[in-house]
Amino acid sequence: MTISLKLLFEEIHFIKDENDLRSHLVPKIGEYFAAKRAGIFFFDQLLAVGAASPLENRNLQKVLNVALSIEHNPVARYIAERHTPVHEGVVTSPKAWAIICPRPDHWHVMAGPIIDRGQLVGSVGCTREKSMPAFNNQDLADLSAICLHVSVWTATVRCPPSVALESQRQPFTSSRLTSRELQIAELVALGRTNAEIGNELWITENSVKQALKRMFRKLEVSSRAQMVAQLSTTQHDFPGAKLSPSNLVLNSHQ
Repeated sequence: MTISLKLLFEEIHFIKDENDLRSHLVPKIGEYFAAKRAGIFFFDQLLAVGAASPLENRNLQKVLNVALSIEHNPVARYIAERHTPVHEGVVTSPKAWAIICPRPDHWHVMAGPIIDRGQLVGSVGCTREKSMPAFNNQDLADLSAICLHVSVWTATVRCPPSVALESQRQPFTSSRLTSRELQIAELVALGRTNAEIGNELWITENSVKQALKRMFRKLEVSSRAQMVAQLSTTQHDFPGAKLSPSNLVLNSHQ
């Protein structure tokens, strides 16, 4: 191991933007954990990619559907529920993981949360091939420290408090949706399930499902992710820091 945690922390401190983050920090994280692949992902950017050209990104959307789904991926669910790093060995068996994620270069997976103002806004992840050793508890502890520093960087550099507070005061706007539908859309963007939306708005879960179907038809989209991404383009400020993996699940039956 040629790089230390201290050096990684210093790297994060001097990162200026996301391009710098990915070009300089990600390779060093991969080197530190002897990973086959490493990456840093922000959920609002993934939403924008999916909405920009859905046909061209069909394969990407299929990958995201599993990788970021709290229903299908126990690693994503663990991070969303606990805001702490995890590897696949903690949450499932090797046989089950091979079914969930059959890619040979993702035989071992470790991921941790990026948190901004109490919300899960992204993830730091590493993978290893089958021939490589599995991630262990020390790896989880080290990734937890890295995620802490990346979360601080995110809150102070990528999305400063003044910008985030201003964006929170900007609700969704769309001439095609009713005020109630816009309320539902905002709750979807916050990662709420249909049941949670129903409880918050004092309507039934089935009413939420039917409303979402109408909203999809009006906006000509086929998923919650596409709906949130499209609505985000209709306003200057969008509370992207509030997104969570649950609203990236590309289906309409949550």
